[in-house]
Amino acid sequence: MATAQHNTTTTTTTTAAAATEHVSPAERKQSVASASNFNINAPSWQSCYYCTREHFKSVAEFVNHLRSRHCTREGGSFVCRYGFNGVCASLPLDGVSDRDYDAHVAKYHVNQQTRELPPEWGVYSAAQNLPAVLNDPQRGKQSNLFTKKWGEHFVERVHIPSTPRLPDITHADFAVYLGSIGKRYRWHERRQQQQQQQLTPTTATPEHLGGVPVPEIFLKSQLQLHHAATFAQVFPNYMQPEAGEDNASCTVQRQQTGRQLQEQLSHYLDIVEVRIAQQVAQKSAAFFHAMTTQHAILAEMQQAAEQVRQLRAALAQLHGSAVVDSFRVMRFAQRRQHYHATLDKLRLMATVHKTQPMLQLLLGTQDYVAALDLISTTQEILAAELLGVHCFKHLPMQLGEMEKLIDKMLTTEFERYAATDLNRPLTDADLETDSVCAEEDKLVAIVMGLLRKQNFGFVQSYQQEAIATIRAIIKQLLIELLSRGDHEICLTGAGEQSLELTLAEWLAMLQRASHALVAVLERIKAVVSIMQQTADAAAGGSSPHEHAVNLIDSEAFLSAAHHELLSAQLQQLLQAVCHYCHERCANIVSPQSLERCAATEQELLQLTQVVQEFCEATQSICNAPSVPLQLALKVQASRYAQRFHAERKQKLALLLDQERWRQVDIPHEFQRIIERMSAGDYAKQAPLDGSLVTNNGIDVSGNPVLLLEGKQPFALVGVALLLIQMLYEYGGSAHRLPLLASYHARNVVDLLRCFNSRSCQLIIGAGAMRVAGLKTITSTNLALVSRALQLVLYLLPRLREHFESMSGYEAIERDYQGHIKEIEHKIHGIVSERITAQLEAWDARPPIPSQTFRHISRHLVKLHEAIAGVLPEPQIHEIYGVVHRNFKDKLREQLLKLNIYNNGGPQHGVVTSELTFYMETLRTLKALPANQLDNGILEHIWLY
Repeated sequence: MATAQHNTTTTTTTTAAAATEHVSPAERKQSVASASNFNINAPSWQSCYYCTREHFKSVAEFVNHLRSRHCTREGGSFVCRYGFNGVCASLPLDGVSDRDYDAHVAKYHVNQQTRELPPEWGVYSAAQNLPAVLNDPQRGKQSNLFTKKWGEHFVERVHIPSTPRLPDITHADFAVYLGSIGKRYRWHERRQQQQQQQLTPTTATPEHLGGVPVPEIFLKSQLQLHHAATFAQVFPNYMQPEAGEDNASCTVQRQQTGRQLQEQLSHYLDIVEVRIAQQVAQKSAAFFHAMTTQHAILAEMQQAAEQVRQLRAALAQLHGSAVVDSFRVMRFAQRRQHYHATLDKLRLMATVHKTQPMLQLLLGTQDYVAALDLISTTQEILAAELLGVHCFKHLPMQLGEMEKLIDKMLTTEFERYAATDLNRPLTDADLETDSVCAEEDKLVAIVMGLLRKQNFGFVQSYQQEAIATIRAIIKQLLIELLSRGDHEICLTGAGEQSLELTLAEWLAMLQRASHALVAVLERIKAVVSIMQQTADAAAGGSSPHEHAVNLIDSEAFLSAAHHELLSAQLQQLLQAVCHYCHERCANIVSPQSLERCAATEQELLQLTQVVQEFCEATQSICNAPSVPLQLALKVQASRYAQRFHAERKQKLALLLDQERWRQVDIPHEFQRIIERMSAGDYAKQAPLDGSLVTNNGIDVSGNPVLLLEGKQPFALVGVALLLIQMLYEYGGSAHRLPLLASYHARNVVDLLRCFNSRSCQLIIGAGAMRVAGLKTITSTNLALVSRALQLVLYLLPRLREHFESMSGYEAIERDYQGHIKEIEHKIHGIVSERITAQLEAWDARPPIPSQTFRHISRHLVKLHEAIAGVLPEPQIHEIYGVVHRNFKDKLREQLLKLNIYNNGGPQHGVVTSELTFYMETLRTLKALPANQLDNGILEHIWLY
């Protein structure tokens, strides 16, 4: 029966374990507990399969439980989660309304007739491993991968042959083992059966001893009859009389009951005695064996006791002969060690006691680092080895005060040294560059002490002292400058306010200040270099400088981070001081006073040289450019460029208004200017005197035309020559002062744009008739303007190359080309209009040549006389080509109007004679290319 109960329990536990394989780890404990109490035949709504000890008395309670514990709400829909892994088998992931959810619960969870447990799943239940199938390198690309159905047949089964490394094991290999172990196993089985048969009566429960049930109360370890409940259980109904009986009968009844109880107890005692005898009989062999072996055990115990006594005697002898003396030696050695430690401690105390005199000696020799190291070491000794020594209880506080005093002393000494070194009398800057700062060893000692204290404020102190020194030098120079002049200016405070000085005074001031400031900056650089070398030594590195200072030998105490920070501060110090020098020099003179004075090119050149030299010197010191002084120089350069441009632009405008637009001779000087501009040579200044220029143009001495590259003749007007001279002056100024190149480049473009627009207004717009008093604008005037524009176009690429960059170059080139085309259109337009007017009155009748063609010939000759000496032959051919095309077009119209055809009639002969006369005129003038001067017009004129 016990075996049957055990099997039932095992089956139930196995079923619960199988069910837990399908749930999450969080639900496994609940599932095991609920599965153990799960009844398959019970209604499904009485208990929850996934919640521990959840039982319900009604369907409503079960439905409320599912809604609160196994349902999620997403928006307005409900998702059932009553299932393994939170997924309902009937409604997996679809959300439904409230009414549909109640219907789903009632149909699939409340009224479910059978409750089947899901099958157990393990890691061996998977048929295939999809990543392994897809990444199998032996299969390659599979064509039907996405058309096959997933399952156990997704991959074809392949027979794996047995490995040749393992032998083939059969049943015959175990025959020898089975034959040898079979006899022992059968003997073991028989022995087990005999033991079970013998132990069957004794293994029964105590309540069935001897077949007679013994009450459980007699089998307890304690039988307390003085308790009423125990007494009533042992003697049931012994003291309670029955109703209606007298005392005599009660006494007799009690006696009988007592005798029966005594007999029953005696029977229980006999049964127990019999069973005890049986147990003693079964264990008799072991009892007699123990009795026989007791004498041997006693003998062995006596022998062991004797051996223990002998061992104790030997240990006592060894303790007296060897251990006691050894321990005495060890105790004496330890005592000697204690004496030595005490002596060392006393010596250490004596050394610490000499700390203050040693500090005084080190401070007297300016060995601040050793003094600070001594203080630090003494404080560590006091805190670690002499802690609690009464005589030194005030020494740590005294050492702390001494350390603060040394810190103040170092700061004071550094400030005094900085003031003394910076305020030394100034020497020549060239000599100052190779000098070493005064009292170099003292500076090294002070800086090492400050670095040992990690007091990096000395860099800022030195920067302030350097700025104060620079301020004092500039103030002194200003006082000396003002004392020599007539200015009544009072310098108040630090003297940093801007003064009303002229450009010449500012230039003189900069020349003197630059030399003095460079000398001071070299001193500052020397001091900063020594500071950097000291910092390198404090950080454990070696100085790369050739003249490295002799530093104090000590261990590296400056960390890499502090060393990097200090190096950055020292570099920033040099940059800040140099920047202040530039800023102070730039702000000496007020901008208002500089605006009122006009700087000459020589003054600007001197100012540029001074500023560049000073900037190069400061950049070599701090390795960084400074802007303020260069910015002030650029402001002066901009003002000079503006004034330079304004003067020449105004002069050009006046010359344009006064120009008579007649050809002038080219002086030899202008020919040389053009040649130098063509070669890019602007080193020589253009003559600025009036020997070459008259009121109405250029002096008559010189060549009639300007030759470019020795073969291109240019007939020019006087204003064009002056424009060339101005362009050469712009280029020469930019060559001498490269700072002005960008300003002059923009101004040259503006000047050329002004010349182009104003010449267009005066010639094409006929403004010269009103301004200069010209009676008419002739073709010669137009040709001269066109030639001047062509000369500018020739010089534009060379100007651009000289100025390196010209914004608006493409635009001004397009404007000039357009202006030239417009002039050409104006020239051939004038002649074309007159030819058209003559042809409109022409008729094909004698005399030949007619008066009309004589006038046309006269107009062509006049045009050639006007432009032949000005324009080049290709341009003349182009103009006459346009006039020739217009002539042919108008003549065809007139022939059509007069109904004259190529029929060999009299009128056709008149037309042929007229055209022959016309072409003869063109041949005489050579107005067209040779291939266009044949009589082909006699045939072309009739082609419509």
